[in-house]
Amino acid sequence: MGAITSAELNFLVFRYLQESGFIHAAFTLGYEAGIHKGGIDGSAVPPGALIAIVQKGLQYIELEANTDENDEDVEKDFALLEPLEIITKDVEELQQIVKKRKRERLQSDREKDKGKYQECIQEHERHAGSERERDRHDREKEQEREKAKAERDREQEKDKDKEKEKPHTDRVDKVKHEDDTPPAAGGPTPMDVGTTAHEISNADVTVLEGHSSEVFACAWSPAGSLLASGSGDSTARIWTIPDGPCGSVSQSSSRGVHVLKHFKGRTNEKSKDVTTLDWNGEGTLLATGSYDGQARIWSRDGELKQTLFKHKGPIFSLKWNKKGDFLLSGSVDKTAIVWDTKTWDCKQQFEFHSAPTLDVDWRNNNSFATCSTDNMIYVCKIGDQRPVKAFSGHQSEVNAIKWDPTGSLLASCSDDWTAKIWSMKQDKCVYDFKEHTKEIYTIRWSPTGPGTNNPNQQLLLASASFDSTIKLWEVEQGRLLYSLAGHRQPVYSVAFSPDGEYLASGSLDQCLHIWSVKEGRILKTYRGSGGIFEVCWNKEGSKIAACFSNNTVCVMDFRM
Repeated sequence: MGAITSAELNFLVFRYLQESGFIHAAFTLGYEAGIHKGGIDGSAVPPGALIAIVQKGLQYIELEANTDENDEDVEKDFALLEPLEIITKDVEELQQIVKKRKRERLQSDREKDKGKYQECIQEHERHAGSERERDRHDREKEQEREKAKAERDREQEKDKDKEKEKPHTDRVDKVKHEDDTPPAAGGPTPMDVGTTAHEISNADVTVLEGHSSEVFACAWSPAGSLLASGSGDSTARIWTIPDGPCGSVSQSSSRGVHVLKHFKGRTNEKSKDVTTLDWNGEGTLLATGSYDGQARIWSRDGELKQTLFKHKGPIFSLKWNKKGDFLLSGSVDKTAIVWDTKTWDCKQQFEFHSAPTLDVDWRNNNSFATCSTDNMIYVCKIGDQRPVKAFSGHQSEVNAIKWDPTGSLLASCSDDWTAKIWSMKQDKCVYDFKEHTKEIYTIRWSPTGPGTNNPNQQLLLASASFDSTIKLWEVEQGRLLYSLAGHRQPVYSVAFSPDGEYLASGSLDQCLHIWSVKEGRILKTYRGSGGIFEVCWNKEGSKIAACFSNNTVCVMDFRM
């Protein structure tokens, strides 16, 4: 029987905690054990798998001890059963499987022995015949040598005459050969040209150092040259990025940065991890969400302005509305809260989901959508006590949701390998995109089409998946435009440039790619020293930031 790996065991324990309602413990184990990196297909693991394995393990021990106690030929490693059979079969079925496979193995051994016996006989016959054949062959060979010698003597005079004409004949044959040779292909093929990407060197990248743990989130201020980052070290940081070209000089925590501590004292607390952050529209306030369930409001100078207490679990998503008078948060405690930014009171708490809330997104200044591990999406409105709309259709937890620029279409992505587009005008999804082959982690709309600064370009949706690909969807007709296959590991983040012409992507393969949206090919690439959790463009589209698992944030210029 194949041994179970530590990653598989961690996943089974993770699923057991989830199914038992220990959400916080499950999240902690998932985060620290890197469950998402294990590549295990969760849909193939049945409910209650850990308990089943423990129960079947006891049955297996009993079966191993008693099934064949009178059979001296039982193999000591008892390697007749597979792990999945032990989980899914009862003892009687396993006994029949063992007996059947023993008979098959015995029959196979007999056939092998029989085959070896036949081979020995054939080898003996071949050996005897080969001696006779060798004698006959030697006699024939001697006769051929005598005949060939006589033939050479007769032809010797003719060969002398032909030798005089041979140089001329060789030249003619050579010229004819060269004329018939097809010309060699010159230069790269169109495919080679299309896939050639410019490598961004380390000398053209500014590395921001100071965090002491993975950096999970980053966001440019909509005003000015400030970049915020959030980390597992229980801090967020606000970096001042110079307007000039980026370079290889690292920027340390002692210069041009404000450290936003989410803990008191000197000891970093794991429960204070910064999970999400978002700037308000004016770039004057930064909101951060933490694993301790508190939202914090900071000035652009790093001063703590407000701490918001009401959630009873980690905050995974935090968004300002466009007007800036409300802040929306979604938590593992299954709820979403709208905060009044004038008083910082809880305006309304929405308790519709039956499991952790994973993402929230504003439709307009008064209504928004939420999604959850309960597979559901709810559209809510401030003041209403019930959802305005409930979208059901995903078969697994919904990881992210995003409204299009006009607020008329809602995109969602899930662990069920699909991305869907919903409309307030109907209950069922408008489009159901099923081309990905693993979980889809995030989605982004292009800043194009009606209601944007690029109204003459078509509206697109990008989806990033654990199958290592990004897919670009043309929304008007609901068709796949490009499948971008430049990464080798799960893609965690994608971001369109402000003009909608380029797409940045970051992956666990440590690469940041910049794609041409029009051509569907990589234009530039940067290889870092850790997995990438998020990428983002500044307002002008001239700089790109990426946060890494090696505790750094990298900033690079973008020019074409």
